[in-house]
Amino acid sequence: MDRLINLKINGETYELNVKPNTLLLDLIRDEIGLTGTKRGCDTGECGACTVLIEGKAVNSCLVLAIEADGKNILTIEGLAKNGKVHPIQEGFIEEGAVQCGFCTPGMILSAKALLDENPNPTEEEIKKAIAGNLCRCTGYKKIIKAIISAAEKMRRRG
Repeated sequence: MDRLINLKINGETYELNVKPNTLLLDLIRDEIGLTGTKRGCDTGECGACTVLIEGKAVNSCLVLAIEADGKNILTIEGLAKNGKVHPIQEGFIEEGAVQCGFCTPGMILSAKALLDENPNPTEEEIKKAIAGNLCRCTGYKKIIKAIISAAEKMRRRG
């Protein structure tokens, strides 16, 4: 039996009928059409499907859509504002932390959750925050540098 849920994704309100076993990942990609959230391992190990629910980084492949009822969700598509990329996105571009790009949305959203909570993280805190995100291309050094750079930019901008 379908269930009616209400979500706010990237500031847009959605009222949807979903099956009880619908994953948030599938709802975001297939029903809403936001494909920046990637399907990777389907077991919560790779972080490619990371979104923010009420500001917290979560693996959307492990969350039922009905569990997100009434919640605010941010996907990578909602990060840029007025056509301008977010400082974290800028940092990833400037530091060359984007290669194949598959892990990038999840990495960026994990970084956002960290920087929203801790605007001046140590390298160890950054490593811990992105530990649930796998990257096969960059070796993480550029990603960590990008997050440090973004944190500095965000502090300067206030």
